[in-house]
Amino acid sequence: MSKFPRILVITDRTQARTTIENVVRELCDQEGCSWILFRERDLPPLERRSMAERLRIVTNECGAKLSVSADAALAADIGADGVHLQRVMDIAGVRAMMPKGWIGVSAHNLADVRMAKEHGADYVTLSPIFPSESKPGYGPPLGLETIRQAAKIGIPVLALGGVTPRSAQACLEAGAHGLAVMGTVMRAKEPGEAIRRYAAAFATCSRPDE
Repeated sequence: MSKFPRILVITDRTQARTTIENVVRELCDQEGCSWILFRERDLPPLERRSMAERLRIVTNECGAKLSVSADAALAADIGADGVHLQRVMDIAGVRAMMPKGWIGVSAHNLADVRMAKEHGADYVTLSPIFPSESKPGYGPPLGLETIRQAAKIGIPVLALGGVTPRSAQACLEAGAHGLAVMGTVMRAKEPGEAIRRYAAAFATCSRPDE
């Protein structure tokens, strides 16, 4: 579990105050941020590829990891470090394409977490933990008890959805390996300061570092 960074930042250009490239560069200048998930799934294919290529340059320059949402071919083409999937049935094909890549899956309940582990995912994002401003009405909040149960399944769990710097510590102490964040960082006037506040939760967490 220790091989995974503890904070995953998910991109959303529609919430960012500047370009995604600028946001990511500012984030990766901070010690607490070393893993970016390129999302932007609504972009036309060529535009999305171009943005992914630019982000690969940025993350390479600052030594950060880059994963791509949903598109394993794009991830492989740009030399990304991993892919984040919505369906566990896609894992086997992606593993054949990117044998050394990190493969994550979105989970929204304990059954999803179990299936992800059984199908060989490397980690899951579990959401929504709390009500989310980025996705209002996304689903009933799962809460900390779901993190506690998910952590027992034996796959790294990243808490996602409505997690703030203030609630981050509780998620970690409930058993989350780390945090996946999007809106609070993308919307921030100073993304670097926002990620430092999240990183501080690991220093104050009573659960030993993994």
